[in-house]
Amino acid sequence: MKNTIIALSLLFWSMSSAIAQSSSEEQSILQLSKDKWQWMADKNVDKLAPLFADNSKFVHMSGTWKKDEELEIIKTGSIWYKEAKVHDTAIEVSGKTAIVWSRITLTAMVRGNEVITEFTVTEVYQKQKKDWKLLALTFSSVRDTHQIKK
Repeated sequence: MKNTIIALSLLFWSMSSAIAQSSSEEQSILQLSKDKWQWMADKNVDKLAPLFADNSKFVHMSGTWKKDEELEIIKTGSIWYKEAKVHDTAIEVSGKTAIVWSRITLTAMVRGNEVITEFTVTEVYQKQKKDWKLLALTFSSVRDTHQIKK
């Protein structure tokens, strides 16, 4: 009986630890996603460059490009991500891969015009050594009634 109680206690403790670790990791990735939006608004390519994986891809309404092109677009302000209001998010972490879905209202300056667009954004992160790197960021135009299923 004593061994059973000890075994169950150890099992419960290890499960609690795994859940806490997962929640902590999810929260750190969600914070990284939030920080990314601010760095994009601030045109802070020095913070974004190490976050974006060298082979990262960015899918926008007007095209798809790679890391260097995205950083140049942000730096020059040809697209200025002025503000991303995040309405809700969902995250799934599987091993070294994390996917974040966010429903946002993006206020941006595009070719000199301010535009406000509803998007669902999909971000794919991969743990490389100790850091999470953004592999893909895709903007999907949606209606403002769109909901992310968790």
